Formats: sequence, C-alpha cells, structure tokens
Amino acid sequence: MTFFNRNSAGAGSGRGLGTGGGRGRNRGGAFGPGGYCVCAKCGYKEQHSRGEKCTNLKCPKCGHTMVREDLLK
Repeated sequence: MTFFNRNSAGAGSGRGLGTGGGRGRNRGGAFGPGGYCVCAKCGYKEQHSRGEKCTNLKCPKCGHTMVREDLLK
C-alpha cells in the first residue's frame, strides 16, 4: 500500500474553487446605530441602543431573544 504525503507539491484532487466569499448576513457589515430591536415571537419593538447587540436583549413581554429589525425583512 502506498501512502501519499499531503504536504507534497503538485495539484491535488480536491475541488477548492474558492468562490464562496463566506461573509454571511449583511455581507459581514454592521447595520448602523439606528433602527429597532424586535421580538420575532410577539412583535414587541424597542429602539436599538448603540454598542448593544439586540440578541443580548430579552423581550420584556414574552422573554424571547430580540433580533435586529433588518434581519426580519
């Protein structure tokens, strides 16, 4: 049986096309200081506070995690 060194030079058999980009939602950027945090469960809405992630907040009505309004569109 022959073993191949994975670190050897030369073309491999992997697909590795490298076209993914991988920046996720909102192209990896921020939504900005304005906007609202919204409860996806009951619809409660409050003003977004700069420097605080909406996902760190719990809805005061139902206790569900809040999300940024732009993510629900």
